[in-house]
Amino acid sequence: MTERAEGARAGRARGGRRAGDSGTREAILDAARRQFADRGYDGATIRGIAADAAVDPALVHHFYGTKERLFAAAMRLPVVPSEVLTAAFAEAADGPGSGPGGLGEHLVRVALTVWERSEVLGIFLGLLRSALTSDQAADMFRGFITDAILGPVAAVARARAGDDGDGDGADSEDEAAYRAGAVATQMLGLALSRYVIKLEPVASASADDLAAIIGPTLDRYLTGPIGRTGPVGRTGPVGRP
Repeated sequence: MTERAEGARAGRARGGRRAGDSGTREAILDAARRQFADRGYDGATIRGIAADAAVDPALVHHFYGTKERLFAAAMRLPVVPSEVLTAAFAEAADGPGSGPGGLGEHLVRVALTVWERSEVLGIFLGLLRSALTSDQAADMFRGFITDAILGPVAAVARARAGDDGDGDGADSEDEAAYRAGAVATQMLGLALSRYVIKLEPVASASADDLAAIIGPTLDRYLTGPIGRTGPVGRTGPVGRP
């Protein structure tokens, strides 16, 4: 069945706007922007977005696949962060970045390369600045980062650092999330310093120089001692118990 035919059938099933016409994708994206803004990334659902757009949820999945992909499309991000990270981790595991101290440097280089693409930087800065000035935007940005970025980083941290030896899998998950959060502080700080504040010499430093100085810190956050004085509390997706 063609995309147009499937879309039309899904639209008729809902009794709303014809899902196969040229405006359906934009209607879904408009609904997604409203839902993400009103409910945050965590609160917005594919089903709710579909209802807002008057289409069947299956059509949203058909066009965009996952909520992360839908968010990226709605925000006009030309990349899907979790897919970039997955590729970066795979490349590091198979290439020179797999050696000691290599993963952190590789992640910094990948992040800078993606951020500094002309079609990415303006959108990324817009999201970042909005998160700094609006609680609503911060909630949306935080949920997206937690789901699309911190989740994959935590999985790698857990795999590389291993269980803490007490047999408590939940404790290991919490520690991996803690490590991923530490990585986020470093990378968000880099983005703010380089692109928003334009702090020199960070703003004009080469990607290789920044990777060399920041990469080892990321490696320590991912796999090294982190100086915990007690158990890391289990938290919700936006840092609340």
